[in-house]
Amino acid sequence: MSKKSKKNQNEEAKAVQEENLDQEAMNVEQQLDEKGKLEQRIAQLEEELENAKKETLYRLAELENFRKRTLKEKADLIKNGAESAMRELLPVVDDLERAMDAINKGGDLDSLKEGVDLIYNKFVKYLESQHVKAIDSTGKDFDTDIHEAVTMFPAPDPSMKGKVIDTTTKGYMINDKVLRHAKVVVGN
Repeated sequence: MSKKSKKNQNEEAKAVQEENLDQEAMNVEQQLDEKGKLEQRIAQLEEELENAKKETLYRLAELENFRKRTLKEKADLIKNGAESAMRELLPVVDDLERAMDAINKGGDLDSLKEGVDLIYNKFVKYLESQHVKAIDSTGKDFDTDIHEAVTMFPAPDPSMKGKVIDTTTKGYMINDKVLRHAKVVVGN
């Protein structure tokens, strides 16, 4: 082998080596680029995860506040629910007190009766405004959903069997729900 051919071979080997080094450098650069992109993606995903955690904690706190507020409002309703009803009953109490004063002073019996009738009518109107109505029982068929039989009595005629002969205590309904069952005498 001649010196020239050896030199050419060495040069060719160097060129191949340089080419290999260049290829490896490009590969390393590509890997670093990919690694950088992956690190950016990881950072982006970590940020999204952190934001999602914060949002979840915020929603949980909001839900807890809503729950507490609702429980407080419910407790207030239970505690003060009868307030408006009682406020509207106070004028009736005032009228009853005036009637008692008039009775104690020995007023005219007819005017006292008229005053008590007015108080009664005022109270019945208040009950109606609260959707409370009396159950009409006497002469009607006995119904265990709205009546409570206190006694059975022989019916004055056969058509009154199983019907209400007399009402001892009125029953009342509020919004189609029995507030108090009517206590009745039933024909037997």
